[in-house]
Amino acid sequence: MRASSDVGGTFTDLVYYSVDPSTGECGEVMTAKSDTTPPNFEQGVLDALTKSNVPISNLTFFAHGSTVVINALTERKGVKTALITTKGFRDVIEIARGNRPDLFNFNFRKPKPFVERYLRAELDERVTYRGVIKREVDLAPLASIIQQFRDDGVEAIAVAFLHAYVEPANEIEVVQGIRRLWPEVSVLASHEVSREWREYERTNTTVLSAYVHPITERYINRLEAKLKEGGYSNPLYMMQSNGGIATADAAKANPIAMVESGPASGIFAAAYMGRKIGEPNLIVLDIGGTTAKCTLVEDGEVKVTTEYHIERDSKTPGYPIQTAVSEIVEIGNGGGSIAWVDEGGKLHVGPKSAGARPGPAAYGYGGTNVTTTDANLVLGRIDPASFVGGERDPDWKAVEAAFTPLQDKLGLSKEEVARGIVRIANANMTGALRLVSTNKGYDPRDFALMAFGGGGAMHAVALAEELRVPHVIVPVNSSVFSAWGMLLTDLRRDYLQTRLTSLVEGESANMSATFGAMEASARKDYGRDDVGFERFLDMRYIGQEHTVKIQVLANSNGDIDVGATATAFHAAHEKRFTYRLDNALEVVNFHLVATVAVAKPELAEKKSTGRDLSAAEMGIRKVDFDQHGVHDAQIYNGLLLEPGMEFHGPAIIQESSVTCVIPPPHRVSIDKFGNYHIHLNG
Repeated sequence: MRASSDVGGTFTDLVYYSVDPSTGECGEVMTAKSDTTPPNFEQGVLDALTKSNVPISNLTFFAHGSTVVINALTERKGVKTALITTKGFRDVIEIARGNRPDLFNFNFRKPKPFVERYLRAELDERVTYRGVIKREVDLAPLASIIQQFRDDGVEAIAVAFLHAYVEPANEIEVVQGIRRLWPEVSVLASHEVSREWREYERTNTTVLSAYVHPITERYINRLEAKLKEGGYSNPLYMMQSNGGIATADAAKANPIAMVESGPASGIFAAAYMGRKIGEPNLIVLDIGGTTAKCTLVEDGEVKVTTEYHIERDSKTPGYPIQTAVSEIVEIGNGGGSIAWVDEGGKLHVGPKSAGARPGPAAYGYGGTNVTTTDANLVLGRIDPASFVGGERDPDWKAVEAAFTPLQDKLGLSKEEVARGIVRIANANMTGALRLVSTNKGYDPRDFALMAFGGGGAMHAVALAEELRVPHVIVPVNSSVFSAWGMLLTDLRRDYLQTRLTSLVEGESANMSATFGAMEASARKDYGRDDVGFERFLDMRYIGQEHTVKIQVLANSNGDIDVGATATAFHAAHEKRFTYRLDNALEVVNFHLVATVAVAKPELAEKKSTGRDLSAAEMGIRKVDFDQHGVHDAQIYNGLLLEPGMEFHGPAIIQESSVTCVIPPPHRVSIDKFGNYHIHLNG
């Protein structure tokens, strides 16, 4: 048995399948869901395993993705953290950057650093930007600094020195000194977290990783212990933000690499599915209970960046994190997003969420706020008879009580309020989709929209109509798609090294040598030779600030083809920024992706019995399709739909945890894998 689990803000998903040891043939992919159980998230994983009736001792592979890192950061539930940095640079994380999104806001305040000033200490040392140790670190004050941190209740220490990304010797010496003086404390150095330049970004990343390090370590240790108690004897793998998995030990050593672990697996699963069905260009949308995440896949490839921020919006620059993350935009809109009215009488949806407990009012767990899920239920889109997979009946009294205050404030009927909530939620998600498409020079009409997560199928067609996307795909197992994606990923590590280099023929050998050294380091880290590599360069025109990532092109000898790489950069820069220059080119970062292949299930085709479409019909239900009007919609059992079947809206496709809304006059077809394809306007 091979299994994977994904902990979301509302639900914990489990995907599992069996493998015949004699033939290697994969069995049917099965799924299970349970409520997420903060703060003991591992309990939700165990609940899902219990629901699946799969003995833990039968598992031979287990991968896990979790929101524990991002939750600890956004909810400020990490540990008390201190910083040791180069003399004169203790305020780098407070000075931050001068650029700010809300330029004319005179009340603007920079985001508060995660380490208060009295917990930021300095040591005298200096390394030049070329990596020359100009002054070895003076460790004389270290003992008193550590004692002060002890007295102040510090649980984690971040060490970030100037230019340590190119020469970490002084950092290493300080970390060793801390571990001698205080073995119990959690300590992370910047060179262990990031080898890129930019002092503020690198220091902040190290601080955030240290801030969540003890919490993540305890969480993974608890999960490992629980699995071991159940009889699981193989390694636990953790999903990373770069779209790959890592061993539990590697994840504990650098927890910030898991900051967007769940969404990453869904994105890479979407790219995999797109390649299988001949749709390499996708706008990907994952709507969960708490948030909606989206990205763009071009030519079957997922874009990975290290220019990632948390809590960045139109008013605040947020906090930068220098770790490899799939390029995503995330907003606080999901099934559990709370609807509320401001003092001016304006209706809003999100970003606050009802979470798993109490959850939407209809769950009957004591929720008193209207959520997007409640609105979809009132509009008839969600079937009351199969609410939450048929596990509970909607609490209609709680729904009525939650809607009443909104109705009174807005002077509208319950249905009108529900319609407004869905419209606003859709508008919020449309804005996010534009950030990854039109705002980056892409025409949505050239892409298909692949939607998954518990709410993806519910909202996908309305969003596609707004963006004029001609084709919507709801993949098989869409409600647990991110968990399924973890079974399709390889072990992956991203190595980045800042080294300013002119892109000229004379530097080709030096560039190849840099990549060669990085590859040797990767083989050493993995402890094996069967490692696959991909080479990328972050490049720019000399004099520019920003960079564009380009895959390295090689010539027939295997060396870097400078001319072809330059041509690729010009084309990519023009697509991203609408122009190209005749300026000389400069390499800023060398980026190596090192992977080790993991056995994966083949995507099974759905068997066709030859049954008629009528066999999947479940009856007629009155459904409010907003601007398309209220219609008697045909309800279909999604599990009985077979390859080759077609029908038109108004219709609803239902599975235990999926509701796909198809307004008129759009056409639906089922492909050989069981994916739903909605062709807009028939």
